[in-house]
Amino acid sequence: MDNEVWFRPLVWMDFRLALLFTVVIPLILLIWAFVQKAEAIQRLLIIYWRVSSLLAITVYLMIAQFPVGFISGFMALILIPISLWFWVDLNDEIDYQSSGPLKLIFTSWRWATSVYCVLGTIAAVPFLVCAFPGHGNVTSYCRVWFEPPLLFKEYFHPNTKPGFLGFIGIISLIVYVFCLCYFVLVKLGKQGRSATQ
Repeated sequence: MDNEVWFRPLVWMDFRLALLFTVVIPLILLIWAFVQKAEAIQRLLIIYWRVSSLLAITVYLMIAQFPVGFISGFMALILIPISLWFWVDLNDEIDYQSSGPLKLIFTSWRWATSVYCVLGTIAAVPFLVCAFPGHGNVTSYCRVWFEPPLLFKEYFHPNTKPGFLGFIGIISLIVYVFCLCYFVLVKLGKQGRSATQ
């Protein structure tokens, strides 16, 4: 039955695109920004990595097949574009920065990642039902999303039990939600849309 899931190739393509847009390219850009001493791009990428860590948390939740992973993954796709465009001061600094390969590639990545996340959010809506027990979260329709994270486990945690990795994911999610709430309820009121205050 599992082999009959028609969108399995799309799930794997999404995983590969996520790896490219949310891990490989921003890591290269961060190193490049440090080498070039492009401080505004550095700060924005550091903020990005803090926010996008929710994707890593989602992978660990999915390894343990915890349904909450569908919600955390959905929220990550919403928060990432916000983190890339929210900061007025960083946007201005980057806009007024002299043109060059780093600025061009960074800007292209920022737009491409935002489009990817928006499309991913729309595509993820039908699968939010998988997050709620009793609504088919054990069917092939939902389980196909666990396959890429389980391959990740085979590569990086071959001798670790999925339940333990899921526990790490839950603890990390609690810390993430606490930090996000602190930012929204406390820091945001003080600094507004400025990343440098």
